[in-house]
Amino acid sequence: MKRLLLAFALWLPAIAMAGSLQPLTAAEVPALLQPPARGERIIALWALDCAYCEPNLEALAALQRAHPHEIELLTVTTDSIEQREAIEARLRSMQMAGYPARAYAEASPEQINFLLDPDWGGETPRVLVIRADGSRLGISGALTPEQLQKLR
Repeated sequence: MKRLLLAFALWLPAIAMAGSLQPLTAAEVPALLQPPARGERIIALWALDCAYCEPNLEALAALQRAHPHEIELLTVTTDSIEQREAIEARLRSMQMAGYPARAYAEASPEQINFLLDPDWGGETPRVLVIRADGSRLGISGALTPEQLQKLR
C-alpha cells in the first residue's frame, strides 16, 4: 500500500503538467477579455518563431511574481494547438509551464487576433492588459522598462 501511495505521489506532478496547454477558440475569447475582479489580467501573446517573445515572457513572469495578488498572467501562443508538443516544450524551456497557457484552435487565426484586439495586426510579442475597472492597454514588441512600469 505504501509503495502504491509513493508511486502515485511521484506520478501526480507529471499528471498536473500534462495537458496544461488548452485550445483557444473564437467562442472563448470574450471570457478571456472580461475584467478581473481585482488587479489586472495580462495576456501575453507569443509565437514559436518570435525572437523577442521569450524575454517578454520572462519579464512578465517576474512582474507577476512580484505582485501575485494583483496580476493574473496567462500566455496565448498564436501557433496552432496542433503544434502542442513544440509549444509545451518551449513553455517548459522558458519556465512558463506553470502559467495558464492557450494555443489557437481555429482555421482562421486572424479572427482570434481581431477578437482579442481589433487594433492588433498580429505581430508578436503582444501584451494585453485588462484592468478590473475595464480599461485596457495593448503593447506590441519587446517591452521596455518604462512599458513594464505602466503595466502596474
